[in-house]
Amino acid sequence: MKPESRELPLETMELQMGPSHPATHGTIKFNLKLEGEKVLDCEVEVGYLHRGFDKMCEQATWTQVIPYTDRLNYVSPLINNVGYALTVEKLLGVEVPPRCQFIRVIMSEISRITDHLTCCGMSASELGAITAGFYMIEARELLMRIVEVVTGARLTISYVRIGGVKHDLPPDFAEQVTQAFRKIRKLLADCDRLLARNRIFIDRMSGVGVISQETAIAYGLTGPILRSTGVSYDVRKAQSYLVYDRLDFAVPLGTKGDNYDRFVCRIQEIEQSMRIVEQALQTMPLGAVSLDDPSIVLPEKEKVYNSIEGLMHHFKIIMEGIQVPPGEVYFAVEGGNGELGFYIVSQGGGRPYRVRVRPPCFIAMSAFHEMIKGYMVADIVPTFGMINMIGGECDR
Repeated sequence: MKPESRELPLETMELQMGPSHPATHGTIKFNLKLEGEKVLDCEVEVGYLHRGFDKMCEQATWTQVIPYTDRLNYVSPLINNVGYALTVEKLLGVEVPPRCQFIRVIMSEISRITDHLTCCGMSASELGAITAGFYMIEARELLMRIVEVVTGARLTISYVRIGGVKHDLPPDFAEQVTQAFRKIRKLLADCDRLLARNRIFIDRMSGVGVISQETAIAYGLTGPILRSTGVSYDVRKAQSYLVYDRLDFAVPLGTKGDNYDRFVCRIQEIEQSMRIVEQALQTMPLGAVSLDDPSIVLPEKEKVYNSIEGLMHHFKIIMEGIQVPPGEVYFAVEGGNGELGFYIVSQGGGRPYRVRVRPPCFIAMSAFHEMIKGYMVADIVPTFGMINMIGGECDR
């Protein structure tokens, strides 16, 4: 006689993942509802790194805000600098010289490459492909050294100024970039051989964290996450700024909107960014790198240190601030994670009245529960990795 078959009782378990967890990087917590290892729902808690960026900016002069922008997405700080400077310049009604525009594009794209290399390298490492992670961090280091030569710093660089950049590129800059790109392409080819036909990597990434075009658009997602669904939206193309409209580059797209498509989009964007930098270096004109307007641009350090006029000029812009006319403006650039926008209100005078940031990875985290629902606990790690949440940008 057959024993009576009974279904095992199903029990919903609530589990907290993070913030003290290797994959959440100590800045986020997932409140999970699980059925076994299947994720039924996920409530995301952010704010563990909150530093009040928006309100801090309202206590500083326009120029003093620039170091704060470094600390938004601190993996690609130059893009934050450029986005903020362009917003203030739009409010001032000024345009920087052509050479400065090219320099801003070049440094932004180098910053984008370091961002994507960090994201893809760490995501591969978290899935066990630590060799690929080491290769990508080696590639990033080549560019970080160039950034250090140009700006004097590795991470919090404060290189861009309202009305220009701090100083011109070094004489051998093009040669350094050419050598670095040659090595990076070789390292990425090695990573491709390690990952493109790796059964474990593909099984962990492909068909996981899927989000549809409609859902992505409804949540306001941008950047590689939106483009992985097949939507061709890139701020550099849609609302072209600086000299992007003069440069030839493609916008890589995915088809399924899964983690693998996001990974491939970022890797392909690295190549497109290298193309942009190479074209810009070939066509960049000579000339000034800042506006010739002492009411906006800080004096050179040599004048500050060696003349009373330079010291007074510096003191006036830093302490009293650039006199920005009343008004409000929004300006967006293409950040490493998507549309990075600054909304600024001025009442006239040397300090912003209101500053608000549109941080792309904060918006992406609002859709995280849509990406992970129905998948396994282990799928949280690659899905969160491919969102590329940077604490400073998300929590501001």
